[in-house]
Amino acid sequence: MTVIFWPRILTALLLLSVLALPSQAATGKSIDRAHQLLVPADAKLSLDDILSSSEWQPLKGNSPNFGYIDETVWLRFPVPKTGSLNLLEINYAHLDQIRFFLLANGKVVDRITAGDRFPFSQRPILHRNFLFPFERTEQADYEILLQIRSSGAIQVPLTFWNDKTFFEEAFVEDQVHAIYYGILITVIFFNLFVFVALRERVHLLYSLSTLGYLLLIGTLNGITFQVLWPEGPGVQNRAMLLSIPGALLFTLWFARDYLHIGATSRALERTVDAAIAINALAGLATFVLDYSTAIQMVVILSIPSSLLLTIVGPQQWLRGNRQGVYYTLAWGLLTLGSAITAANKLGFLPNNFLTLYAMQIGSALQAILLAMAMAIKLLQERQDKIEARDAELRAMAARRDAELKLMDHALHNPLTGLPNLASFEMALNDLMLRQPNHRHGVAVVQLNNLDAVTKTLGHNNSEEILTLVSRQFNDIINRLPGVVTVEQGEHRSNLLASLDPKSFAFLVDADAAEARPDEVVRALDELRAPVDFLGMQVPLDARLGVAIYPEHGRDPSTLIRRAVIAEGSERAAERGMAYYKPVRDSFSADRLTMVSELRQALQEHRLELHLQPKLSLTTNQVEGLEALIRWPEKQEQIRPDEIIVLAEQTGLIKPLTRWALEQSLDMCKRLNEQGWPLGISVNISPNNLLEPDFPEFVEQLMGKQEQQRGQLTLEITETSMMRDPTSSLAALRLLDESGNPVSIDDFGSGYSSLSYIKQLPASEIKIDRSLISDLPSQPDDRVIVQTTINMCHDLGYRVVAEGVEDQATAKLLKGMGCDMIQGYLVAPPLSLDDTLSWLDRFAGQQRKLG
Repeated sequence: MTVIFWPRILTALLLLSVLALPSQAATGKSIDRAHQLLVPADAKLSLDDILSSSEWQPLKGNSPNFGYIDETVWLRFPVPKTGSLNLLEINYAHLDQIRFFLLANGKVVDRITAGDRFPFSQRPILHRNFLFPFERTEQADYEILLQIRSSGAIQVPLTFWNDKTFFEEAFVEDQVHAIYYGILITVIFFNLFVFVALRERVHLLYSLSTLGYLLLIGTLNGITFQVLWPEGPGVQNRAMLLSIPGALLFTLWFARDYLHIGATSRALERTVDAAIAINALAGLATFVLDYSTAIQMVVILSIPSSLLLTIVGPQQWLRGNRQGVYYTLAWGLLTLGSAITAANKLGFLPNNFLTLYAMQIGSALQAILLAMAMAIKLLQERQDKIEARDAELRAMAARRDAELKLMDHALHNPLTGLPNLASFEMALNDLMLRQPNHRHGVAVVQLNNLDAVTKTLGHNNSEEILTLVSRQFNDIINRLPGVVTVEQGEHRSNLLASLDPKSFAFLVDADAAEARPDEVVRALDELRAPVDFLGMQVPLDARLGVAIYPEHGRDPSTLIRRAVIAEGSERAAERGMAYYKPVRDSFSADRLTMVSELRQALQEHRLELHLQPKLSLTTNQVEGLEALIRWPEKQEQIRPDEIIVLAEQTGLIKPLTRWALEQSLDMCKRLNEQGWPLGISVNISPNNLLEPDFPEFVEQLMGKQEQQRGQLTLEITETSMMRDPTSSLAALRLLDESGNPVSIDDFGSGYSSLSYIKQLPASEIKIDRSLISDLPSQPDDRVIVQTTINMCHDLGYRVVAEGVEDQATAKLLKGMGCDMIQGYLVAPPLSLDDTLSWLDRFAGQQRKLG
């Protein structure tokens, strides 16, 4: 909405005298037969010279307007014969000096001096217009002579009045003006209040614009001189100079901000900014220029500013700015009111309340309309803000819902809907924080056969199986003792989490689960059972790995990682479940350090081979030795069998096996030199059999010490051969062809087929210690061992029993026909020097017995 009081300013400037004329002219009497005389301002003429001058000219009209002139204006006109007229009014408040002469029959009988260069109190009647009272008699002819000087525009609207009638009319007019000014003051304070409350600059600018116009009209009508500074004529003149550019400046500023002109036209906004700057400079210039020059300057400069303000409203209206509509309507009301008033003053319209006060009515309606428009705009902005806030809240709610959905997706498996790894870690972390002194089990279930199922049944069926398995596993785990809920929500409760497409995880109270092992075993069997899908029993080969807090870790990532390591261990593959064992963790920091130290120990020859004898049960003679690796400096930290596992997991098995073969050949040589031509068995890793150059290396090694050819027996475990039966069989045949005996170690611990065993180029089979250790007390083990010995003999193998530690076991084995025994009953693993000493002692004992 465009505001503005600029129409008032324009009207006041263009119709200055018209706007200043009071409505009392309706009942006053105009001057008649008036004459005018213009004389230079510096002329030194007496009153007689003026009266006798031949330059007097008839005056046209009763409201002369001489504009900005330097001359002194003299006016001469008779007093009407009407006896009740006793007051002359000049209805223009901006004349510097007026000298009033009352002539009776050509003689001066009264004189009065007034003007706005003099204090207000010097006026004969204290009124905003110039009032000159006079008295007369019927016996004389009266004339009035006026001398007028002014640095501003000289306008002299003259009217004769009866004093009583004048003041009655003035009282009514003052009431109308009071209402009018009251409306403007109310608008000013209302918008100041809104500005203080809301800190919106446009309301401050509107108040300043209204105040500027109020001061302009008040100054033009002389109200400010009468009311505000009656003893300061200089202030009155200064207010006149500043009120015009001040009103225009704030009106332009308000129009720019209120209409948001820059949003539709940057060029128009720059034009308005330039007009604001020009009016500001004009106001400053009034302090250095004389009054006549300054008033002409501000009036001239106000014209383009007023025209610019005239354009703004319709231009913004045409561009769709709703506030431009209010501005144009307000401007129209003021313009119409000003035009009606002007027409009435000029005699084109009859006198009535509307025509007399049309300008004030239009101006008041403009102020009210703009105030209402401001209030509507304020309410609309508040409504828009409320709606925007509501929209923002709805957007925030929608964004929150979207974020919750994203968070839900981020914390759950999209296929099964189970909590994912991140969610499981948070649940585990929360559990550890709530119960830091409690033992918690982290179990990971891996579906090792899922890839094969996917290749067989396709991805769609595989996904359906996963969904089915997730529900079944959740139900099975629910029956576990001490199971902990991973996620508890309004719509679902999950005990199981999905770590990846093939892995699940759950939490249990370790103490509660360990206290009821039978239930754990039953649940484990159910988890490992095939899944019934479309009438098929689909084996998924589910294996479990378990890590315990706090023994195996104190953070979720470590515990999950170690449970996964346990799941991937050989024990889990054999039994379906395994606990995490630090010593078998090739991925731990300690393990990595151990690998580095093992490599260094191998390079620096700090490893040793110990020998354990194999005793013939038939001849009671030592018929061979087995080389067993030892790490003296680490014997407290790592067991001998773990050294082999560590080497296999880290790639050190290749140099370690070759070192063991070289050391064993050197030991054979030394044994031969000491009179003990015994063979040595060396354990070979299945990884060695997969080395393309391993048979060639063994052949080259034997070629260097031909005397020991055939004295090295290569031991390979039954289970390890089954990892790659074809490659292992090919490598063993090459080694056998080179004259290197082969022995099958740990027979009975695996699941190899007899048909495969039969193909191996082996000459010896060693029964696993797990079948030997409880032989005296376990009838079932005796049946298995007896059957194994008989079968091996039928196939042409010699049989060695490992782990024999007592005479009862040895006696049973001898009775079963076992060929040799090995174990602590015979001798523990010994260094080469200790082995030689033991052999000497054993030989001596045998000689004594013989």
